[in-house]
Amino acid sequence: MSHHYSQRISHHRGAAGELQSSDMSLSSSSKGKSSGLNQHYEEKVRPCIDLVDSLRSLGVEKDLNLPAIAVIGDQSSGKSSVLEALSGVALPRGIGIVTRCPLVLKLKKLSKDKNGHQWHGLLSYDKQTKKLKDPSEIEDAVLHAQIVLAGKGEGISHEMITLEIQSSDVPDLTLIDLPGIARVATGNQPKDIEKQIKDLIEKFIKKQETISLVVVPANMDIATTEALQMASKVDLTGQRTLGILTKPDLVDKGMEDTVIRTVNNQVIPLKKGYMIVKCRGQQDINDKLDLVKALEKERRFFAEHSHFRSLLEEGKATIPLLAERLTKELVEHITKTLPQLQKQLEKKLEKTTEDLRALGDGVPTDEQEKNNFLITKIRQLNDAIEGVKRAEEDLKYSDKRVFTKIREEFANWKLVLDTKSIKTEETLRDEVQEYVRTRRGKELPGFVNYRTFENIVKKHIGELEAPALKLLKDVTEIVHSCVDRIVNSHFNAFPHLLRAAKDPIEDFVNEQFQRAEEKIQSQFKMERIVYAQDSLYSHQLKNVKLKSSKDCGLSLQFASADVREMAHHLTSYLTITCNRLANQVPLIVQYHMLDQYISQIQNAMLAMIGGNNPEMLLREDSGVAGKRKDLKERLERLKSAGKVLSKFVYSA
Repeated sequence: MSHHYSQRISHHRGAAGELQSSDMSLSSSSKGKSSGLNQHYEEKVRPCIDLVDSLRSLGVEKDLNLPAIAVIGDQSSGKSSVLEALSGVALPRGIGIVTRCPLVLKLKKLSKDKNGHQWHGLLSYDKQTKKLKDPSEIEDAVLHAQIVLAGKGEGISHEMITLEIQSSDVPDLTLIDLPGIARVATGNQPKDIEKQIKDLIEKFIKKQETISLVVVPANMDIATTEALQMASKVDLTGQRTLGILTKPDLVDKGMEDTVIRTVNNQVIPLKKGYMIVKCRGQQDINDKLDLVKALEKERRFFAEHSHFRSLLEEGKATIPLLAERLTKELVEHITKTLPQLQKQLEKKLEKTTEDLRALGDGVPTDEQEKNNFLITKIRQLNDAIEGVKRAEEDLKYSDKRVFTKIREEFANWKLVLDTKSIKTEETLRDEVQEYVRTRRGKELPGFVNYRTFENIVKKHIGELEAPALKLLKDVTEIVHSCVDRIVNSHFNAFPHLLRAAKDPIEDFVNEQFQRAEEKIQSQFKMERIVYAQDSLYSHQLKNVKLKSSKDCGLSLQFASADVREMAHHLTSYLTITCNRLANQVPLIVQYHMLDQYISQIQNAMLAMIGGNNPEMLLREDSGVAGKRKDLKERLERLKSAGKVLSKFVYSA
């Protein structure tokens, strides 16, 4: 810190009591103590802030939520003045929206060299960097960067500007300055400017890794400020919010106690509480009061103020104490969030690696290598759908294996058949009696015509054809959907190859469906020929009669012998037929819609090798190429971040 910062902190240390963490102290009361604390500070504080700055400079803020302090406030809240006082440089000022892009303000303290003060500035935006030799260059440089990113006028952009200041007169601190909240669009501002700004602010402050530094004028009712309302909305308990009151010189007489109660956390409580500062006003700027003298003026204001002097004595007032407090808060916050940051990084690395692997390395340029690439892509597809045929496919294509779903459909088919085959003799007896009553010929009582038996059998078997065809349709949908997903996942980057593969796949599914449908229909035509092996039928009939003698109810006992006999025969035959269909129909479906369909696809895919122009087939979708480029860049960012983070964790 500068001499002025250290002087103020040292002056208030006794009155304010030691701050919560004395090892974060940035000042001392003696030269020897100062040396020891500075060394400890260099060892513990600087590395924490440098770590996050290093990660941010790698661009990983696009991928990870980094610990940060975001500065927010309504327009004309004094936000820019606070940042100026902390950084020691004049930032853009004016009427309306001054901050039009998020500004990352990196402050790095340097030791004084033999010539006294040192100062270096670096402005970065849109992959451009500009070295700044003098603080007076900053205002124009930031304004120019905002025009590049947000255009002329008063619109805003989410693109970030980074301003790094290295000086012997700044604290070690990184802040993110966000646009002031505008309530009404004015001039050439977009009509929805308030919503745009709020969306941008919320994007930052809703992250659990962000501390919100809410700047509020002391002469306003704090409860009415948009900035504090926004912070409260995303931080209900106020654990991540620190309030900063500005413009204490504008407080009306009689309202001083309200300001003191606010700073003492008695009005709208925040876990991190409040501080109060007095920065340069417009008159000070007009009088060209430099920032160093402004700190002295601020100290005198609080020291001589009859009401606010107590806040100074309690360590809750002035820019120097705010700087120390912010540094301490940031370091503690970084330390607290590091484990979660490590987990974030690992998950993101794993996901990025997986996505990149799924996209592949892209198409080689060499002609022979291109042919080999096509062969590899087709073989990989064929291997994947072979897995479906063998019921060994990778579950990344579905939540269940295809054959597991098919087996469930086959089980439903068996349930339909069981319902048909276990019709009670009583039910069948009623059918026989109704048949005899309406269609009896010249035969005497006790004789039941064999044709009656055949007709009833055919009626029941005919009712099974529709469920069998539905089974075929359902299984076809399951297999075709899975094959479609697999083909898309393998060829999605190559629209011409995908189109070339899809045409035969659609043709084959229709072809095999028709063949399976014809076979099932033929099967049911054959089932109209009533037939069973004598020995099988006799054995089944014996079992039915044996069971019937044990289980039949009174109503069946009183049925005529011929009707009861016919019911036994019908039950026996339907059981044999349903057992036959339980296997036969699934075999037909499986043979055509799994084995034959997938084999045809595999052969067609192999035929594409050499039969088409690889150059055309492997013409990659531009979106995929762009996505691969983005993923590769992200992977490099994350790997670099991983190295930075692991070194820090290891050294810590």
